[in-house]
Amino acid sequence: MRVSAKVDYAVRAGVELAASGGGRPLKGERIATAQEIPLKFLENILLDMKQAGLVRSQRGPDGGYWLAKDPREINVADIIRAVEGPLATVRGERAESLAYHGAAEPLQEMWVAARAGLRAVLDSVSLADIVDGTLPEPVYELTRDPTAWH
Repeated sequence: MRVSAKVDYAVRAGVELAASGGGRPLKGERIATAQEIPLKFLENILLDMKQAGLVRSQRGPDGGYWLAKDPREINVADIIRAVEGPLATVRGERAESLAYHGAAEPLQEMWVAARAGLRAVLDSVSLADIVDGTLPEPVYELTRDPTAWH
């Protein structure tokens, strides 16, 4: 899986909003500065997240951005889907819609399994988990394999 700058920035912005506690809206400039994200890029990302129902915003001197849901209810996969679409596609198509023939026939199941593996991690990690520094145990278990780091 290739994690784009857009996804990385979106997750970091979500974490920054979750860490703020949701008391007051955060200005885009504050999020951008705290996470070293170009402001214009961040504004586009936050718009995508808003359209997906993950973020709310308000204009004006007291305005800014805040999470539309509890940070425990927003997982990393939600953010990825909001800014880039489905977690795993093959040539832009969903794996279940593909057809392979001959020796390549098992590829469809392999792509579906790869997507399921991504979901197992990305659907299980919430913004609150990241802010609290307590990722789910199955995620930690995957990182204990030394080959995971290479």
